[in-house]
Amino acid sequence: MNKRTLLEATAVALVVAVLVLAVTSLRGEQYESRISVLAVPVTQTDSAAQYGEVASLAMPAIVQMVHSPTVLEAAARAASTTPREIADGVGVELVPASGLARLSVRAGSDEQAGAAVTAVAKAVADANLLAPAGRLRLLDERPETTRVAPDWKLAAGLALAAALAAGIATAALRALRRPRTGEAAVRAAVATAGVRHPVALVREDDPEMLDRLTALCVAAARPVRVIPADHGLTAQAESLAESLPDKAAEPGEGTAVIAVADGEGEPGDLAAALAVLPASAVLVAVVLT
Repeated sequence: MNKRTLLEATAVALVVAVLVLAVTSLRGEQYESRISVLAVPVTQTDSAAQYGEVASLAMPAIVQMVHSPTVLEAAARAASTTPREIADGVGVELVPASGLARLSVRAGSDEQAGAAVTAVAKAVADANLLAPAGRLRLLDERPETTRVAPDWKLAAGLALAAALAAGIATAALRALRRPRTGEAAVRAAVATAGVRHPVALVREDDPEMLDRLTALCVAAARPVRVIPADHGLTAQAESLAESLPDKAAEPGEGTAVIAVADGEGEPGDLAAALAVLPASAVLVAVVLT
């Protein structure tokens, strides 16, 4: 991956992460209030079996009851909101074999959530679903309220995951759209510059790169000159030039040229750099980064 691809992938990843966090913040705060109701037998009940049967049959009805228009309207009035909003945030959790039901309501503020769930619990208790064998009693004097959104820990995790996915996808698309320069493309660029003799192609990551280039310089018996195909490769060309022998033997006419080109760059950059070489210069190799 070259520097440009890395920068593009990083930029896309940062944008995606910021967007995820922005969307999370735009959703606004959400609070959830919870209150519990417990089924208990009335003191006049003669048969515990009758109470147990009634409770097991009636408790599941609470799930449907909290979504009834009467209950939703009562909760909406208490919370100064609409029945639709209450319906979207109301929930019931029945604890098996306990006669316990946990009621919850989500709203945009803690006051609204608390008022709404209290109204829902009161409506459920006043409905006398268990009569005459039992009744529903509020366990909590005041509901327990917590903020459930935005969940910044979850948002940060999602943003990180989305950023990584976006960065990897960008790098992959970049690689597909601009594949590494192959030998055919490089040789075409060399030919376009008017070079007709064979030229060695060497990858920068080849562990034997310096040995191969040194052998070519010795064979050329000329002063060595390393040129970059574009300005961004100047530092790499200078570093490579310092590692190669300046003269392998008695200098002949002209110089032995080694070109440094971007393996993912445009072949035209290499062709343009070679086209301006003097006639006495002989291209012996192209190093692809």
